[in-house]
Amino acid sequence: MKAAVVSAAGQAPALADIAAPRPAGDEQLIRVRAAAVSHVAKARAAGAHYSADQRFPLGVGADGVGTLADGRRVYFALPRPPHGSMAEWTVADPGLCVPVPDGLDDATAAAIANPAMSSWAALTRRARLKPGETVLINGATGTSGRLAVQIARLLGAGRIVATGRNADALGELERLGAHQTIPLGDDAQRLERRFMQEVGRGVDIVIDYLWGRSAECLLIAAAKAGREGVPMRLVQVGSMSAPDITLPAAVLRASAIELTGSGNGSVAVPDLIETIAKVLGAAVSDGLRIDFTPVPFDRFDQAWPQDDSTRRSVFIMNGGKDAA
Repeated sequence: MKAAVVSAAGQAPALADIAAPRPAGDEQLIRVRAAAVSHVAKARAAGAHYSADQRFPLGVGADGVGTLADGRRVYFALPRPPHGSMAEWTVADPGLCVPVPDGLDDATAAAIANPAMSSWAALTRRARLKPGETVLINGATGTSGRLAVQIARLLGAGRIVATGRNADALGELERLGAHQTIPLGDDAQRLERRFMQEVGRGVDIVIDYLWGRSAECLLIAAAKAGREGVPMRLVQVGSMSAPDITLPAAVLRASAIELTGSGNGSVAVPDLIETIAKVLGAAVSDGLRIDFTPVPFDRFDQAWPQDDSTRRSVFIMNGGKDAA
């Protein structure tokens, strides 16, 4: 069968012919129909993600959509290493599979599951959003951030503030439900003052996709302008700007900031899978929007290096041959 694999540490993934996997125990053999390129998939393939496996050859892809032996269509996550989701066939734990609702096509389900889960889990499992609260999404112009705006609105946020660098994308966020947008410029002092204005009005939850300088400014602004004794729950989800920040100890002593993270490890895997089931349902019933580009799987080598933070690439498999 055809599969995208990393042959050795430091090498880029490429299409290869390999033997189809054989299920072990109660695993499900899955005929893959679609798999999306995500930040997690890229980082795991590069060995840079905390969940990356180091056995080679290593299959690429952490999740996807496919069919089981009985014809049921499912979203699946975390195929058993060294297998990946970007292959004609893969295997996964049945507890990591959820039905794909009727009315949701393969490519959309594959594209939306992971990025939408990131904010849904952060808002419900970690921040425990209450209806009417104000949510600030730091780094809202990428795929995950745009979904976070929609999901915060869907889950009952009273006011949504979104940050980002792209002016055109910030304008689109207002159409998706953001009440206020903040451009992330290069002037740290100006950004801190702008954050202080919003924090002074009252920010209950921050979903942070960036970390780095903007997160530093936001935390310092919260210490200076936050409401005394009223928590601001910052949930760290991604580090697109930088992996580290410099945080003065006084920021935490002088504020009621609650600093947590959301991801595989801080949220139990069964809870993440349950969240994805809710995401897929909402994609049908509530019209969650995601932009993506479908790509034939045989163009993997050309499409994998391409990077567009506003559109997911989704590989469409041709079904392959019967597993043997």
